[in-house]
Amino acid sequence: MKYDYLIVGAGFAGSVCAQQLAESGKNILIIDIRQHIGGNAYDTHDEHGILIHPYGPHIFHTNSKRIFEYLSNFTDWRFYEHRVLAVVNGETYPIPINRTTVNKLYGFDLTEEEVEKHLLNVRIERKIIKTSEDVVLNSVGADLCEKFFRGYTKKQWGLDLSELSAGVAARIPTRTNNDDRYFSDTFQFMPAQGYSRMFERMLANDNITINLSTSLEDVKETIEWEKMIYTGPIDAYFNYCYGKLPYRSLRFEHLHFPNTPCFQLTGTVNYPNDQQFTRVTEFKHLTKQQHSGTSIVREYPQWEGDPYYPVPRQENEILFKRYQQLAEQADNVYFVGRLAQYRYYNMDQVVGAALACVEKINND
Repeated sequence: MKYDYLIVGAGFAGSVCAQQLAESGKNILIIDIRQHIGGNAYDTHDEHGILIHPYGPHIFHTNSKRIFEYLSNFTDWRFYEHRVLAVVNGETYPIPINRTTVNKLYGFDLTEEEVEKHLLNVRIERKIIKTSEDVVLNSVGADLCEKFFRGYTKKQWGLDLSELSAGVAARIPTRTNNDDRYFSDTFQFMPAQGYSRMFERMLANDNITINLSTSLEDVKETIEWEKMIYTGPIDAYFNYCYGKLPYRSLRFEHLHFPNTPCFQLTGTVNYPNDQQFTRVTEFKHLTKQQHSGTSIVREYPQWEGDPYYPVPRQENEILFKRYQQLAEQADNVYFVGRLAQYRYYNMDQVVGAALACVEKINND
C-alpha cells in the first residue's frame, strides 16, 4: 500500500491533520500504538456505566473562536466551567487564589481592593522573573506559596518551583475578586457526547485508514508514503541520539463508589501538601451524567511510564533545540504536538499547532 501521508499518533494533533488533509483529497494512514483513537483525551464508559477519562481529566477551554468553531464541526457542546478546590490543613479553598481564598485562610473580611493591597504587601518582588518560584513569590508572597504551590509542584514535577521555568506557574492566575473558575477563557465547554465521539466524527472520512495497536516500526517495511506527520516524542524519533528528553508521567488510580451520588464538591480537588496523589477528579461534575454511584481518579505523578508532560527547564529546552534542528532537516516529515514540539500545550493549542502544520504543508 502507498499513502499520501502516514500520520503517527491519533490524538488531537494527528487527528486534526488527518481530517484536514483527507478533506482535501489526500489518502491518509493514521496509526497509534494504543488500542483507541483520541490520545490522552480518549474517554469511555467504565464497567459501572460512568463516562470517565482514563488518562485524567480533560477540560476544554479556549479564547480562539477559530479553534472552537473548527471543533464544533465534529461535536455538540455542553457548557461547563471547571472549578477546583485545594485542601490545606484540612480545609478547602478555591484555587486559583481569589478573595474567598485569602479571607477564609486568614479570617479576613477584605474587599476586592483590600485583597489587592494585601497581596501587594506580602509579595516578594522579583525584578527578574526566570523561574516559577519567581512568579509565585512576586505574585502572592511566601506563605501562600508554601501552602498552595511548592508542595504541589514538587509532587507534580519532581522538582522545586525554583527549578522550573516561569511559564509553569504563570499558567495559574491570581484573582482579587470572587471568581472561582479555574479558567477564564471565552469558550468553556465539554463535548456533549464525549471526546471519543468527537474523534470518531473527525476521522470519519473514506480517505482515512486507521490502524491501532500499531507502531511506526510495525509499518516501516510494509507500506509506502509520500510524507509523514509525527506526533510522538521527538527524541524517540531520532533514537535518542542526543540523550533522552525528560517527560513527567502519571499513574492513575480509578475508583468507583456505589450508591454515592457525589464524592466531592467540585470537579477536581487538589492536595498540595497531603497525600501522595496531587489531585482527585470526579467525572460526574464534568459530564453531568446521572447515576446512583460515582467514579473518581487519583493522579500520582512519576518519572516512569508514558510521557505526558514535557518538563519546562532551560537545560531541557537546549536539548530539545538540538532535536528540533534534526527535525527541520528531515525530508517530508512534520513534527507537531505536545511531545513532538516539547511544549506544555493545552488541547486548544495542540489543535492550533495542527492546523498551522497543515497550512505549512499546503504552502511548501
